[in-house]
Amino acid sequence: MDQQIRLLLDLINEGYNRKAWHGTNLRGSIRGLTPQQAAGRPGPGRHNIWENVVHCAYWKYTVRRRITGEKRGSFPLKGSNWFKRPVDLTEKAWRADGELLEMMHILLCEAVAELKPSDLSTLSPKKKFTLAAIIRGIASHDIYHAGQIQLLKRLMKRK
Repeated sequence: MDQQIRLLLDLINEGYNRKAWHGTNLRGSIRGLTPQQAAGRPGPGRHNIWENVVHCAYWKYTVRRRITGEKRGSFPLKGSNWFKRPVDLTEKAWRADGELLEMMHILLCEAVAELKPSDLSTLSPKKKFTLAAIIRGIASHDIYHAGQIQLLKRLMKRK
């Protein structure tokens, strides 16, 4: 595998599920949470941890779609960007959305692994950023939301 592609995959995985110097990754930030904890809101109209998880899954899907050229509309949930959660406050529903995040991560990594180095300078369909830039961005996105989740967990302990 090309070194640039390997580096991008390393970045994606460090933000999601591998040990990294910056602290907790996205998957680590949700490990061991109950559905009730994931559903807790820091205030009216604010996103909860559960919604952050599905939001991250959606953006992994979106980046993969931009890499592959796939048409919109194949995300397993109706809507885009933010999804009201929980729909069903059960362990099964929480686990299903965690599995959705995991599946979107795997599919994203597979799409990145199939790229050629020359593809990385291609502009994404929106023509604003290269594929390399949106791949780096999705890694940063995971880290950003992992930090938000860590903060939300701390706020829950204060209540």
